[in-house]
Amino acid sequence: MIAVGGRIVRGAVVDDQTRCTHYHSDLDVVALRFRCCGDWYPCVHCHDDSVTHPRMVWEPQDGSVQAAICGVCARTMSISQYRAAAACPACGAGFNPGCVRHHELYFA
Repeated sequence: MIAVGGRIVRGAVVDDQTRCTHYHSDLDVVALRFRCCGDWYPCVHCHDDSVTHPRMVWEPQDGSVQAAICGVCARTMSISQYRAAAACPACGAGFNPGCVRHHELYFA
């Protein structure tokens, strides 16, 4: 667990930029807030390994919810901003392009 921009990021976090034991490349610098519990985790595996409740995905109408945070500069992004971004709009840190393959685990 670490604090990023005043938010607690839970799970198997391995550094202060939200990389975790599951995803830890230079580009794995985003943590997401989960709809089911409101808690922030680096990835779906960190969430699922840490809780006993079922995971819930964000619905399409939730696009304006601040549910992503850049681990480099702590800027929060709405779901819509994050899904459209290849990099942080504030600091320019690149995001892992492979994450789009897992969006259905977070977003409907």
